[in-house]
Amino acid sequence: MDSSQLYFFWLIIIFCTISTILIQENQIIIQAHEIAPNHHHYEPPTNVTKTFYFPNFITPTHQLKLLGNATHNQNGVVQIPHSSSSPPVDLTNQVGRVIYSSPIRLFDPLTNTPASFKTTFSFQLNSTGTASTGREKHYAGGGGLAFIIVPDEFTLGRSGPWLGILNDACNHYKAFAVEFDSSHDPELGDPNDDHVGINAGAAVSFKTAVLPSSEARVSLHNSSVHRAWINYDEKNKWIKVFLGLDGDPVPQKPVLSSPLNLSPFLQEYMFVGFSASTGNSSQIHNIFSWNFSSVSQAFVRSRTSKICHRNLARQVSKYSADYNIKSYYDPPSSFMIFVAVLGLFLLGWLCFYLSSQPRKSSTLTTYDISNVFLEKRRRPRPPSKPRRFSVLELSQATRRFSEVEALASDASGVLYRGTMRNGCRLGVKRFKTSCRSQQQHSLSWSGLEYGGRVLKRIGELTQVSHPTLSPIRGWCCDSAETIVVYDYYVNGSVEKWLLMGIGAIPWTRRVKLIKDVGKALSFLHSKELVHANVNASSVFLDVNYEAVLGDYGFVFSPDRGRDRSSTSTFVEKKQDVFKFGMLVLEIVAGRRTVDFDFGHDHGDHEMGILEFALRMEERGEIVKVVDERVMRKNCAGDSEEGVRFVEIGLSCCTSENNRRPSMDDVVRLLN
Repeated sequence: MDSSQLYFFWLIIIFCTISTILIQENQIIIQAHEIAPNHHHYEPPTNVTKTFYFPNFITPTHQLKLLGNATHNQNGVVQIPHSSSSPPVDLTNQVGRVIYSSPIRLFDPLTNTPASFKTTFSFQLNSTGTASTGREKHYAGGGGLAFIIVPDEFTLGRSGPWLGILNDACNHYKAFAVEFDSSHDPELGDPNDDHVGINAGAAVSFKTAVLPSSEARVSLHNSSVHRAWINYDEKNKWIKVFLGLDGDPVPQKPVLSSPLNLSPFLQEYMFVGFSASTGNSSQIHNIFSWNFSSVSQAFVRSRTSKICHRNLARQVSKYSADYNIKSYYDPPSSFMIFVAVLGLFLLGWLCFYLSSQPRKSSTLTTYDISNVFLEKRRRPRPPSKPRRFSVLELSQATRRFSEVEALASDASGVLYRGTMRNGCRLGVKRFKTSCRSQQQHSLSWSGLEYGGRVLKRIGELTQVSHPTLSPIRGWCCDSAETIVVYDYYVNGSVEKWLLMGIGAIPWTRRVKLIKDVGKALSFLHSKELVHANVNASSVFLDVNYEAVLGDYGFVFSPDRGRDRSSTSTFVEKKQDVFKFGMLVLEIVAGRRTVDFDFGHDHGDHEMGILEFALRMEERGEIVKVVDERVMRKNCAGDSEEGVRFVEIGLSCCTSENNRRPSMDDVVRLLN
């Protein structure tokens, strides 16, 4: 018996031992799950109500938690920041929170349903001074007060215009707030210095309402004690905010009313409270009373009439040596063990027989040899080098390419979020065009040649490196699938943030996004490479909200690549320029191309925003293309810059390739 046969003999023994253990465990598991079908049934939903009321804050209570510069004084008032006069305290650039110390159930994970809630509180904003800019003194507001719903009770936000809600716009922090803002901060999209806003997971309010100047009684700049009412209706997914003077009845008309689905911003248990901050000017935020009530649904698991006797017997046997469990535990039959061992033996013998047969080298193609070589050479490699993944590996990471893991889709394929066994997250682009489909599409272009094209393009893209280009981490290209693996960006794409209503990106940030994407394309073109898939879904935001261009195009035609002339490269570069121009128009307008509908059937939705921009240019009203949500009022510089960016986008979208500028020229125009 040689070494290979001895190895096979011991392998069979190990298989037999494992099979015996698995059969016994399998019978235990089967018996343990012999429970009535209604084991996972639930009773009808019941309402979970939470209510608390603070008519004042005279007596210090353990039900409130004060963070930062928040305190309560002897008059029963919560103050942010506190106004102690001895020793004197600098009230500028301060931040504080007051949180109800117990978490409140505001979300049902079974039905993905948020809770309905109502809250009312009386407050007062007292300005204690003015702010100096070095040139003259002017009133600059003290930030304002915000009602907040946050995931924890120990996070303290940033001072200044942030109202203490968030630490940084770059951090993923689920926070909801209704702000009563007395400061005008154009960088955060504020309409003026006397408004109410709704913030959902962002520092920028997605909905604001300016307090009417005629109603001086409810202005945030007077010293009156105001009362706010905030009502959220889960059934209609609607929020209403009322504002009036303390002691008055609830106003008939809300100052702010908006549809709102709170599900993406809530965990099952959240904390409620208030947050306030000051900037360069000082302001005392006083809270006199607070009432809160919420109603959420909960499901009670129904009782079962069955008992898992196997599980009960095992528990009794663990703690009682005198208990006889023979009646519950019958060992598996010898016949079943024999069948399992025989099956494993035959399978092992077949594998050994096939592995001992000589291989015919003529049956291996060049592509198969390269794959075998890559599998055998699977050694530790530098993290910057892409590697070959198997279809099974990527299928498991994306939960069989589940729609739940889908991040974006386009004409070429679907981008999924993949989680490897080690916890590493990846972006997995599964193309609709596979090697097999290409082989069927054209008899003159084999799947082997298509796979070679993919590997060649991956090799070209990995030869270059740029801070605004997403690196390729791996690929999978066989007879059935074409998949490319990238880094995963937790903040998503520009399409998600800018074009799908997740949050409004400030104008200065949009300018930087456009310039960064332009630099990335200019760098690619300088290396005689193209991106071939420039759109809002292929521009991602990293942890610092900087633009990263990824999701490269991998769609080939049978004639492409065989005779790669300078003419074909020139045409592909100009197509990149056109797509970049469309992206510029989308970012400036803050809307997708499909949001522009003129009732014409163009066959290509991309003509929507382009036609709109061209019409406005003909009318001399090109400023209407610019997203008015982020333009600072009375700021001519922003308007002029927005118009200039629209003109650059239109110059990139001319119908003739020769008239489009190069990306180098575009970058110079942007700067």
